[in-house]
Amino acid sequence: MKHSELSLFKEKGQKITCLTAYDASMAKILDQAGIDSILIGDSLGMVVQGGENTRSVSMNDMIYHTSIVSGACSNALIIADMPFNSYNNPKDALNNAQALINAGARMVKLEGGSEHTEVIKTLISNNINIIGHLGLQPQLVISSDDYRVQGRDEDSAKTIISNAILLESLGVSALVLECIPSDLAKTVSEKLNIPTVGIGAGSDCDGQVLVSYDMLGITKGKQPRFVRNFLNNQNSISDAVETFIAEVKEGNFPSQSESY
Repeated sequence: MKHSELSLFKEKGQKITCLTAYDASMAKILDQAGIDSILIGDSLGMVVQGGENTRSVSMNDMIYHTSIVSGACSNALIIADMPFNSYNNPKDALNNAQALINAGARMVKLEGGSEHTEVIKTLISNNINIIGHLGLQPQLVISSDDYRVQGRDEDSAKTIISNAILLESLGVSALVLECIPSDLAKTVSEKLNIPTVGIGAGSDCDGQVLVSYDMLGITKGKQPRFVRNFLNNQNSISDAVETFIAEVKEGNFPSQSESY
């Protein structure tokens, strides 16, 4: 799938599905099941490398995992996270984003809003397609206590809305909204022409993304309320992925109880 097709989903009222992959085997399963997009997330720092947060993930890590995931896929749109400290300035951001594109990504995702205006302008002007990320920004998380719902008060909600509008005006192609109240996500989604992809942001987003290890019940310990184990009552990982796709497309995931 081409990045330009993302906007068509919103125009047609069709939900976008996205799951993470870090290796060829999982990537093939997701791709063959019909997932719209695959994110090589810096979440690999936690679910693959065993870290407490995503900050330890390097550009070399992201290039390696992007290359093996992209090489295993024929249909899904491949998106790669730009890891912590890889886009501190426009020059570094361009070099690092281009490395991920060269490794097989069609788009890169970066966290934050107005503080990255010049970085985003530089990437867009060099034909790098971007997905933004607002709400909870995992790269700002140091310990598990920092994982909190964002945008609950009026000021922070206004900041998320204004940053979303700014990102669209800069040329960002889509926007991930993480861990924000569902009514705020609905407001943002209605204000934008570009699609929103939610994770813990309610069902009114234009699409949904989950960490594959979470939606398969691999991740142990207490899970956020927006995580559903799709492998329950299924015979295979492929069946679980197909169920996730169907539930998102039909608007059944996330439910109200799985939202904030």
